[in-house]
Amino acid sequence: MSSTGSWRGRRAASLLGVAATLLAASCGSSPGNSGPAVTKTTATFAEPPGATPSYIFPLMSLKYFSVVNASQFQYLLYRPLYWFGENGQVHLNDRLSLANAPEYSADGTSVTITLKHYVWSDGQPVTTRDIEFWQNLVTANKANWAAYSPGEYPDNVTSVTVNSPTSITFHLSQKYGQYFFTYNELSQISPLPQHVWDKQAASGAVGDYDRTPAGATAVYKYLDGEASNLGTYETNPLWQVVDGPWKLKSLNAAGLLKLVPNASYSGPTKAKLTEFDEVPFTKDTAEFNQLRSGTTGANAIDYGYLPQQDAPQKDAIAALGYSFSLWANWGITYFPENFTNPVSGPIFKQLYFRQAMQDLIDQQTYIKRAYNGYAYPTYGPVPVKPSSAYVTQLESNNPFPFSPSAAVSLLQSHGWTVNPGGISVCSSPGGADNQCGPGVAAGAKASFHLEYASGTAPIDNEMAQFKTDFAKAGIQIILSTNTFNSVIGTAIPCAAGQDCKWDMEFWGGGWVYAPDYYPTGDLLWATGAGSNANGYSDPQMDQLINNSEVSNDVQALKAYEDYAAKQLPVIWMPTAYYALNEINSHLQGVGPLDPLLQIYPEEWSWS
Repeated sequence: MSSTGSWRGRRAASLLGVAATLLAASCGSSPGNSGPAVTKTTATFAEPPGATPSYIFPLMSLKYFSVVNASQFQYLLYRPLYWFGENGQVHLNDRLSLANAPEYSADGTSVTITLKHYVWSDGQPVTTRDIEFWQNLVTANKANWAAYSPGEYPDNVTSVTVNSPTSITFHLSQKYGQYFFTYNELSQISPLPQHVWDKQAASGAVGDYDRTPAGATAVYKYLDGEASNLGTYETNPLWQVVDGPWKLKSLNAAGLLKLVPNASYSGPTKAKLTEFDEVPFTKDTAEFNQLRSGTTGANAIDYGYLPQQDAPQKDAIAALGYSFSLWANWGITYFPENFTNPVSGPIFKQLYFRQAMQDLIDQQTYIKRAYNGYAYPTYGPVPVKPSSAYVTQLESNNPFPFSPSAAVSLLQSHGWTVNPGGISVCSSPGGADNQCGPGVAAGAKASFHLEYASGTAPIDNEMAQFKTDFAKAGIQIILSTNTFNSVIGTAIPCAAGQDCKWDMEFWGGGWVYAPDYYPTGDLLWATGAGSNANGYSDPQMDQLINNSEVSNDVQALKAYEDYAAKQLPVIWMPTAYYALNEINSHLQGVGPLDPLLQIYPEEWSWS
């Protein structure tokens, strides 16, 4: 998800056997210290700058596929079948899952799921019909689903047997590694209220329309249309029936979200707060000014963040009654270059050119100057924080250290006339080893537009340094800004006949591995994958990804990891801590912080 999406997100294991991963969620002081009694019954959470909830329907297209929409909005209302993340670790959480642990057949070609007793907020039970409804909608509308990767879920489920209202069996196209199938396929299933949503128009009756492809397509079109009309959320009866711990009270155009407890929630912990609000900010400076107002007052922020540029004021904020903690995410940071752009795409498809670009990324300087040290390098596709057993030696040791001279040499040896401080030009077109490469025309210019998410000073500083460093090899970067939601909405592959203009998009993050918790890259860089934002395609990458899916051996994952680190399907950037949290010291139940960037306000209370 965009991190960040497997969510694209804004900066802001029990099943893994011998490959088990122990993941620490946070460092720094623990939020929620004891103190004098506080009589508050509500809590506020600061949204990342420019990133607001904008889509309520769990079957999301790429332009909505983000941490803010999923982990910090939809999951509070609609629980996924299996919950991942517990005590700061990335593993299956039985306590919060709607079903018991999956049971695989002896030959590994089928898996049976048994539901626990959960009910929708209107009193109807959550049943296998709700899982079937999800399955039918996804199957008929997979082209619109950001988590779709051809050949994988739902393609790899050849049939479904509903055994009873509480038991369902998925028959698989082949034997899969159980880590992969549980953590990356079953993890994507969200039961939906079929008895309310299975309709094709607001005035229509509920039926079994989803049981035909045409009917499922019509139902999806209706639900997507309703979900796209944000102004009607609080009055639309579709969104009033939930199975999570919270219900929607209101969501306005600015992004102010208000939730109230779901009195019918069947999970282990019912909300103690009377209301939970997520508060929007267009810039991190506005949020910081609110923090400096202190923990009391009508507009006080209870769970906020310290902008990286203001990190030196950490002690001053603590004196106001806040506790500081670092929120690391199970993710990576990068930006995609558009392989499908008819002008710049042929240039980006050349591996040597991507290597030259990576040689110009000065991660250590970005970390020091832009993020005040509150970030860490990203050299490949597997997260390095929280620590895990998956990171290889190659990814740990930076295959492409900062070197403008190496970038210049690469370009010159492949037919470019390099003009430092100006614009380099392809002077030797063709497909030979010493030429610019297939599809790169004579006179092609190394000049590209890069749009990035506005509202965060560290990213402004990072991009300014980026532009300066790229100029050293004659690669001109034309910077522009837009909102986070606009940037992730633009970063999608161009369709045939479409006016395709974007070169590079940077939303300030990258990818949080959710709901693809085992970091195989199947949603990101497999050919045709739903979250393959730049249209990257490579048969060897596809094969290595497939190997990591069917094997229970972590070495298959590491082979893919090393190849991707060198192949550069995207440009790796340093990963900032998702947030430098500032949490009201009287707010209890907040920690340990979840590396999947999920929040649990139903666990919170005031001391």
